[in-house]
Amino acid sequence: MKFENYSANRKGKREFLNDSMTNSLVKSLNQYFKNIVTIPRMRMGKRQEIETLISEEALLFAQYLRNEKQTWIPRIANMN
Repeated sequence: MKFENYSANRKGKREFLNDSMTNSLVKSLNQYFKNIVTIPRMRMGKRQEIETLISEEALLFAQYLRNEKQTWIPRIANMN
């Protein structure tokens, strides 16, 4: 745990992971992204990994921001 000064009147705490805990967290997170969800892919297939879903949602949102699409409604994942 480290204490830091954010401003003259404000202090805060930050907690850091050691190398072993960091590696464990990254491994678990990568494994989570490999889980399959039942949301159809943009091109083909009825299921996809969470990692692919995140990439597709970013693409659809970017198209909306560039006015290439009129609407953007996030797809909700059903975890298996």
